[in-house]
Amino acid sequence: MTTGHVSTVDTPISPFTAVVAPDGAVLASGWTADVDDLLPQVSPSLRPTTLAHRRDLGAVTKAVRAYHAGELDAIVDIPVRQRGGAFLERAWEALRAVPAGKPVSYAEHALLAGRPAAVRAAASACARNAATLFVPCHRVIRTGGAPGNFRWGADVKRWLLAHES
Repeated sequence: MTTGHVSTVDTPISPFTAVVAPDGAVLASGWTADVDDLLPQVSPSLRPTTLAHRRDLGAVTKAVRAYHAGELDAIVDIPVRQRGGAFLERAWEALRAVPAGKPVSYAEHALLAGRPAAVRAAASACARNAATLFVPCHRVIRTGGAPGNFRWGADVKRWLLAHES
């Protein structure tokens, strides 16, 4: 039995909720106040069996607040834990290397993940990313510059991209 911790903080966009493992690694996060929007994305092997609500998650809460206040690199050193196939895990790691203000296309993301022809798989990695913000899938856009889809909505993605530019 594992107990995860969950906290929601207000941001300029909407409430932001994070679920962390006992060691503080982010398991899931996103712009929602409802933890049930997050848990289905967490690998069953990592999903906590119980959740304890906390007002503050330490470094994670500090990073969320700092990022939204303009310290775009505040999220870089926060540990994240996700499980998927080998390509998904490489694709999520590649996303963490995309710098703020330098969005990449889905094709470029596939290349960064080591499989240039796997553009759809790279897009799927974005869609299946449980640790949004800390694994910044919002930094992947369509060829030509259109924002593309985002679990938390097009307005949130546009805000994030503008915030980082």
